[in-house]
Amino acid sequence: MTTSDHSLQAESDASALEDFVVITGFSGAGKSTAMAVFEDAGYFCVDNLPPEMIGGLVDLFMHDGSKVARVAVVSDVRGGDYFEKLSAVLDGLRDRDVSHRVLFLDAGEQTLATRYKETRRRHPLAQESNIAAGIAAERELLAPVKTHADFVIDTSNLKAAHLRRRIADELLPRATQNLVVTFQSFGFKNGPARDPDLCFDVRFLPNPHYVPDLQPLTGKDPRIVEYVSRDGTLDEFYSYLLPLLEFLMPQYQSEGKAHLTIAIGCTGGRHRSVAIVEHLNAYFAGRDGLVIEAEHRDVGGAR
Repeated sequence: MTTSDHSLQAESDASALEDFVVITGFSGAGKSTAMAVFEDAGYFCVDNLPPEMIGGLVDLFMHDGSKVARVAVVSDVRGGDYFEKLSAVLDGLRDRDVSHRVLFLDAGEQTLATRYKETRRRHPLAQESNIAAGIAAERELLAPVKTHADFVIDTSNLKAAHLRRRIADELLPRATQNLVVTFQSFGFKNGPARDPDLCFDVRFLPNPHYVPDLQPLTGKDPRIVEYVSRDGTLDEFYSYLLPLLEFLMPQYQSEGKAHLTIAIGCTGGRHRSVAIVEHLNAYFAGRDGLVIEAEHRDVGGAR
């Protein structure tokens, strides 16, 4: 192949793949959540890809006729001995002028240990359930990879919804973004909602808390919904709220906003606000351009 042929091939390669994102970092730091953000944005996603296969995947999507322009892959210590070659693979992408970005998810040791204990999962590098030793070994293995990162996000104090927002705001091209909408129920007596974009106080609705048979239930129970809607006020509230949200969501989306948090608050965060969040979640689910999530801050393990 002549020098000019190599130049033409390089130009073809450079134009075939618009964005190639490598997601890596600590086990338990949120890589699955990160991959879901890119998948929702229309990226072709591959989880647990051994580093040695990254080059082959790039070749596949640079091949003539490939229609895949945006790709996100997760490569981490689950790849075993192969993972040690990730740094060299990333150097190879740079040398080939492949348009790529590396997202590294970090977290404190205590946070990672707590997450593993809560989920009862085994750390991929832990010997005999020694989570601390596994995290320490992973930190040593990840050190050279972290130096290649274009974006480092510490997820220690981030909930999944907030991590999604950070990734969408900082890494996604505006034109490819879906709007991630989180409907969150909460109780005012337990403190205000955390950083909502919109907040609605629904304490004007009938309160099931004062009915002994209903008090142990939550807004997910149809008996709560029936009680809250008994005087018609809830339906009238929806007649104003739903058109308002249908108007606002495209406006936020057109301004490039990636995540919208809509908080619904009642007194305890167990009955009225939960019922409304469940209704909104069902109403907007499946809409094109929207990714809908429901969170119930103050329900816990209740029914």
